[in-house]
Amino acid sequence: MADITGLLLAAGASRRFGGNKLLALYRQRPLVLHSAAALSPCRRIIAVIRPDDLELQQVLQTAGIETLINQHAEAGMGTTIGCGVGATADSDGWCILAADMPNVPAEITARIVTALGDGAALVAPFHAGKRGHPVGFARNFAAALQSLQGDQGARSILAKHAPDLVQLDTGSEGIFEDIDSPEQLVRY
Repeated sequence: MADITGLLLAAGASRRFGGNKLLALYRQRPLVLHSAAALSPCRRIIAVIRPDDLELQQVLQTAGIETLINQHAEAGMGTTIGCGVGATADSDGWCILAADMPNVPAEITARIVTALGDGAALVAPFHAGKRGHPVGFARNFAAALQSLQGDQGARSILAKHAPDLVQLDTGSEGIFEDIDSPEQLVRY
């Protein structure tokens, strides 16, 4: 089995939510723990967080999830991905998920991990022809992932290497559902 690391991107500021959305209760436990559970098929899960988010760090560590501080979190999601990949450069690949996506089924992540282990370079779940999350990257993308900047995440890598993307058809809309507002927390 491939040594795939699950990177949980948890270094955002939750500005639109009006508070730390990752700690908001969703189905009777903190939202972030649902997203972390989606990465459970990965051999290792690391949540990349902001330096000042001590409460989130405590919740994650109590749940047995490793945390990593992104000292440059304010510079955007790209630095959060780069921080996580840099700290786990010995991995065979990464399955990357934003921590505000609580409805991604772990079975989808398991399929991504399997595809990476079978030699896929890039893997993503699709539903109704649209790409969702998490996205899997093989080790050969380590340098590109570590050099990301800004809030676009890894979109530029996906665009540049679109022919290499393995599309996993799913029946899940959870691969699209991120929580940015209290209203979305109630709706989902």
